[in-house]
Amino acid sequence: MKKHLLIFILIALLSACTPTRPEPAPVKPTSPAIQETPPSDWWDDAIFYEIFVRSFYDSNADGIGDFNGIIAKLDYLEDLGINAIWLMPINPSPSYHGYDVINYYAVNHEYGTMDDFKHLLEEAHKRDMHIIIDLVLNHTSSQHPFFVDANNDPESPYRDWYLWEENYPGWGGSLWHEGNHGVYYALFWGGMPDLNYRNPEVTAQMDKVARYWLDEIGVDGFRLDAIKHLIEEGEITENTAATHEWLQHFYQSYKSENPETYVVGEVYGAGGTVASTYIEQMDHVFNFELASGFVNSANGGSNTGINSAFTLTLKDMPNGNYATFLTNHDQNRAMSLFYGDVGKAKAAASLMLTAPGTPFIYYGEEIGMLGKKPDEDIRLPMQWSGAENAGFSGSKPWRTGEAGDSDTNIAAQENDPDSLLSHYRALIALRKEYPALRTGEIEVLDPGTNALFAALRTQGDEKILVIVNLTDEPVSEYHLENIPDTLMDLNLLLPKDSSFDLAIPAYETLIFELKK
Repeated sequence: MKKHLLIFILIALLSACTPTRPEPAPVKPTSPAIQETPPSDWWDDAIFYEIFVRSFYDSNADGIGDFNGIIAKLDYLEDLGINAIWLMPINPSPSYHGYDVINYYAVNHEYGTMDDFKHLLEEAHKRDMHIIIDLVLNHTSSQHPFFVDANNDPESPYRDWYLWEENYPGWGGSLWHEGNHGVYYALFWGGMPDLNYRNPEVTAQMDKVARYWLDEIGVDGFRLDAIKHLIEEGEITENTAATHEWLQHFYQSYKSENPETYVVGEVYGAGGTVASTYIEQMDHVFNFELASGFVNSANGGSNTGINSAFTLTLKDMPNGNYATFLTNHDQNRAMSLFYGDVGKAKAAASLMLTAPGTPFIYYGEEIGMLGKKPDEDIRLPMQWSGAENAGFSGSKPWRTGEAGDSDTNIAAQENDPDSLLSHYRALIALRKEYPALRTGEIEVLDPGTNALFAALRTQGDEKILVIVNLTDEPVSEYHLENIPDTLMDLNLLLPKDSSFDLAIPAYETLIFELKK
């Protein structure tokens, strides 16, 4: 591209440098029509950070992360650009992970007291950060008092709160488990018996639980675990009509009380098609289709994965009304999938943080923490420094393992402009400053080579061009054949059949604002 035609402003983002991180700019209305448009929901502008409390930061040197530890690190999150937090389960549980709840009205004592948690909410809200918590509706722990009573006494008032048969029903195989009086249904394992939502008492109880956390404690919403499995219909165990009907009720309930409540659902494997079936049942569903596209294209050095994912997603969800991520607490960590390649990790971050949808960053992802299953090893303690116990705790952590090399920690990366952490900070700063990167429309462009991903993000008069080199080689032969005619009229790009004469270095990300 000839320099005298480069009349658009380079915003960012060379992988070897970090731009100044500006404060988010207010969106100025450009016409009376825009002034009359209601303000967007807060989650449209959110950058979420997923935290496993046990592994984030230990404030009292017992080897276990806690609420006060998160408070101590809120400044770090704020500096990163995070403005929303998802906490994995915080309820009392017999397991380390917490997804088998024994009391929905309390917090895990290993993480602190309820007052400690309220203090965390207060400190986060002071920083204009929202906090949502995991709400496990599909099942309880087998040690929950309701199940214990139901298992011991066939006449228990809680018997019908779970799914029982006198004998194995002939379907489901290992999903049925021996109880004291018959067999019970538990999708994941015997320690997590499924609740029976055909019983209105169960629904009433879980509505009460939700109201408790929203109204009395003050959380800003929930992440719903395994929600596609809520109500079975015979042998059909996911995405049933009954599940959708129940979620419609739940959505109407929490929205009628407070429209600012945010709920995001785990519908494992969902892309745009499945997500579209949950509209007005939850605010968002995690888009696994896009997540695979981000990771596969960064890993494979080709835009085919992400382009295909966008094609499928935008067909049914063109408005970006979903949640995005790279990997989460149930999957091998992104950096392990990239075999420790920082360039690939930067490319994947660029794809996600310039895409439509509300992004969720898994703790440690921004510094390239490693982790492969078993699950405990993809949930290792956060690497704060190269000191003993990685700066996580004053004593031996609850779990130790290989999380990366000597540079895989915040202290080593925070002042390095070429680090993965600096790359995340720069991307987040740009996303917060430019509305088009958050809620704008996207058009995936044809760069004439699979080595590049190119897209145009547009909101009103704001137009942002994103180009990502997905490979470990410079790319000099490329062009953009389907730039909209409106941009051609503004003389912002060369003719569609022209090639750029500016080579894009390996794993480089370029982001431009197109202006007259």
